[in-house]
Amino acid sequence: MRISRRRLMQAGLAAGAVSMAPRAPRAEATPSDARTFRVVKASDLRVFDPIWTTANITADHGAMIYDTLFSLDSSFKSQPQMVGRWGMSDDKKTYTFELRDSLGWHDGTNVTARDCVESIRRWGQVDPGGQAIMARAADISAKDDKTFVIALKQPFGLLVELLGKATTPCCFIMREKDASRPATEQISANIGSGPFTFNHALAKPGASFTYDRNAKYVPRSEAPNGLAGGKVAKLDRVIWENIADPQTALAALQAGEIDYVERPPLDLITQLQADPNITVDVLDKNGEDTYLRMNFLQKPFNDVKARQAILHLVDQKAFMQAAFGDPKWYSTVASPFGNGTPMSNDDNTGWFKQGVDLDKSRQLLKEAGYAGGKVVILQATNADWQSNCSQYLAAQLRKVGINVELAPSDWGGVVTRRANKEPVDQGGWSIFISQDSDYSHGDPLGTSFLLANGPKAWYGWPSNDEYELLRNKWADADTLEERKGIARQMQRLWWEFVGSVLLGQHLTPTAYRKNIKGIIGMPEIVPFWNVEKA
Repeated sequence: MRISRRRLMQAGLAAGAVSMAPRAPRAEATPSDARTFRVVKASDLRVFDPIWTTANITADHGAMIYDTLFSLDSSFKSQPQMVGRWGMSDDKKTYTFELRDSLGWHDGTNVTARDCVESIRRWGQVDPGGQAIMARAADISAKDDKTFVIALKQPFGLLVELLGKATTPCCFIMREKDASRPATEQISANIGSGPFTFNHALAKPGASFTYDRNAKYVPRSEAPNGLAGGKVAKLDRVIWENIADPQTALAALQAGEIDYVERPPLDLITQLQADPNITVDVLDKNGEDTYLRMNFLQKPFNDVKARQAILHLVDQKAFMQAAFGDPKWYSTVASPFGNGTPMSNDDNTGWFKQGVDLDKSRQLLKEAGYAGGKVVILQATNADWQSNCSQYLAAQLRKVGINVELAPSDWGGVVTRRANKEPVDQGGWSIFISQDSDYSHGDPLGTSFLLANGPKAWYGWPSNDEYELLRNKWADADTLEERKGIARQMQRLWWEFVGSVLLGQHLTPTAYRKNIKGIIGMPEIVPFWNVEKA
């Protein structure tokens, strides 16, 4: 079933496509409607390289076309995926990995161990878990076409878990010639070895992207289990439609013109639940932690006092009410390690318990020397909750005399602009609002949010040497109890230098047609293998 031109015009999709993606040499036959899955994602896909960015939309794109050495099962344990066999030396310092048979790139060439080595090295330039591996690696090299070795300077028990982690950026395996490029340069070839291929001929940036079943992909023999097991593509085609207007997207869903809407507006959930043809489901049952990120490189938030001032403006329930409305969708969270993870604790959370204190915030701003400089908040207008949070934040900042400017754009624009390290008058920024899965915040080694290593940190570039020493100590700890103790010390420091400010936790419902079966619910990645139309 095709989306009507009227709906396309309503959604602003009829405009000419921008020429970004490479073109394919030939067109493909059109699959039947019963084998085509039409999706409205939470944002538009603008960056194709899942190593260059941590954006979930790009990670989902990566999961469609690339594969990984290991993947997380539903119990969050790392299981072999591209790897057929692997082993560890008696001294626990040498890991040997052998690729399974029948792994091939979409361009017809074979996947080799050299591809894996270069992909790990590129991922290790930017991902915190990858950086930890590279810091401890004596050598990473191919032994033959199917075998590679990671030799460590010291035992590192988290290696396999990090290779299979789902937090962005994941260790997607790319061709050697693509992965040999620096991680600071975007790759746009879109040639992977995964269960779907990217249809370059049908790519319409700003309108839609099309993925076709990779007929040559050989899945593992195990049943799908989380992101692990057999990645069986049961659909011939998946189309990501960029429909910016939520009501237009939901009208298309109810009319059967769209099969799946990733983030329907919460104020319309009751309407969807009343429709006998629609399923409303929460795929990530642990929820997502919402936070604001400040730019440590530019005034005023290069001063710790200014960052601390923001803590005293936050009433999480008020933020969550502004963003999500119905309290059944949200809760509070005081630990940067989340609510439901083993690392979560209550150390140094006085700011959270005391609530809003405007006078304290004004005092700290004065101590920081704030003199009325412009503070730019990046506002994602195509996500109601983010837009509402940004507006509420702006109102709070104005109460204490901060000169605020909202910079509206869609989420893709936020993702692009937040990489700018320049002052606000040169296209930079001061604050943006985002969210991660609560699950991901339990891993200070594999989650970009929890870094404080300056230029190598995630957007905002927080820096605290003492915290980083503890983070590395956490990585090398032998027991869970040791890690919990170190996490308490890390949290104490986190709320002193204010790496980010938590705004609350929320659940995210997804809506899809009743005839859609097999959707896998996991944090971070939304895979479309195993999905079928009944």
